[in-house]
Amino acid sequence: MSGTASLPAERAVPKDVRWVLLGVMLAMLLSMLDNMVVSTAMPTIVSDLGGLEHISWVVTAYTLVTAVTTPIWGKLGDLVGRKPMYLASIAVFIVGSALCGTSQSMTGLIAFRVVQGIGAGGIGAGAFALIGALVPPRERGKYQGMTASVMAIGTIGGPLLGGFVTGHFDWRWAFYLNLPLGLVSLVWLWLMLHVPAKRIKATIDWAGITLLTASITAIVLAATWAGTTYAWGSWQILALGAVTAIGLVAFVAVEKRVSEPLLPLSVFTNHRNYPLAMVMILVAGVVMFGAGLYLPLFQQTVQGASATNSGLLMLPMMIPVVIASTIAGKVMSATGKYKIFPVLGTVFLTAGLGLLVTMGTGTSQLLTSLYMVLVGIGLGFTMQMSATIAQNSVSLRDMGAAMSSVNLFRTLGGSLGVAVFGSLFTRTVQPALPAGAETDPDALYHLPTGAKAAYLDAVTTGTSHIFLTTAFLAALAFLAALFVVEVPLKKAGPPAPSADTSKHALASAAN
Repeated sequence: MSGTASLPAERAVPKDVRWVLLGVMLAMLLSMLDNMVVSTAMPTIVSDLGGLEHISWVVTAYTLVTAVTTPIWGKLGDLVGRKPMYLASIAVFIVGSALCGTSQSMTGLIAFRVVQGIGAGGIGAGAFALIGALVPPRERGKYQGMTASVMAIGTIGGPLLGGFVTGHFDWRWAFYLNLPLGLVSLVWLWLMLHVPAKRIKATIDWAGITLLTASITAIVLAATWAGTTYAWGSWQILALGAVTAIGLVAFVAVEKRVSEPLLPLSVFTNHRNYPLAMVMILVAGVVMFGAGLYLPLFQQTVQGASATNSGLLMLPMMIPVVIASTIAGKVMSATGKYKIFPVLGTVFLTAGLGLLVTMGTGTSQLLTSLYMVLVGIGLGFTMQMSATIAQNSVSLRDMGAAMSSVNLFRTLGGSLGVAVFGSLFTRTVQPALPAGAETDPDALYHLPTGAKAAYLDAVTTGTSHIFLTTAFLAALAFLAALFVVEVPLKKAGPPAPSADTSKHALASAAN
């Protein structure tokens, strides 16, 4: 049965859509804020619970499970209904947050973070699918500023909120704060959100779920452990690589055969815009997470910026993200044109990251901020517009599965980027750190002059390697943006062309 056969020919934007999306964005903000708040609170958590050797898993467990469950939530939304699945994901996130706040050991905290991550996967998958279901493609640009603002608030406000909570309250409130906000979002959407809730009789693709879960887990673990816990050429890393490759091949084979695939391969093959959008989204995830982690570290360690206001250090990058995304959205809604924005965005992104490569121990905070503005403009033009391109490339029937891939690729980009960058940075910096010395900027300040200079040079080199890698990836994203076919955006009706119209658009573009 066609995914669009039962849809009405015209579909106007609901009058209260901004109020509905406000509840969606609040839930999305919860999942984004959480990781940033927890990262800031980790030193206090470790001093209370112990388990320093497991500290990385507090973050890794959350991001890994989020990535693994994202496509599952998206497909369940397509089959069961987007509203019940989105409400369920918020409820799971709230329960996970409450459990995290009651943790008595690091092992318990990691286990409860897994529950949180399951909920976060559904929140991320459902948010974009709901926007696609509620708003026709031509109108989505008007609401892009809301999504960009949520990302900016999460990135900037997370560290500030985490520092405030741990400084004035018990660290457990970093999790308990999610409870009232989550309940408000849950009740708000239960009352305000109205989308068609059709149950489709179909068999759950358990084989696809198992294979994709194994593949994602293996690749994230390999990226996390390679170069730190195990050598790149060790049998452990090679085995994880083999599991990833075999799992993905088997996953594709299964998806071709099952009647209701977890991730319909047609979304990648019916229109070339969709895989191109995934490339840009993956790169944006790598840049966002990489810059968010290592720019503040460079500014605090090398440039002597205050760690107290670490969230404010990202303002020169995040404010342009919101402004550029809003401008691009309004222009797209007014003209129906959008290809120019990811092209320009990836140019700005490559230029800004390339300039960050040139930073040295004498680079001023002002100059770094100017480079960050270019990166922010690039992300603003690229991130949300890539999601819109992906939404416009699929049918409403597959919107949940397709948009869960958007969140999956962004999360995977961030997880893999942070893991690989961590390995690059550690290999460069660790040899320059005096035995027994701490990496805390205040502790490094008291090192002997020669040792301090060597360490600062190593930090500069390590961050340069990271930004050189991201600049290369941004250049690849630019090539992807050039090949995007500008399919006209609909003002109403089903949000995406069918396979036939996609091929017709490609043929027209070729002529």
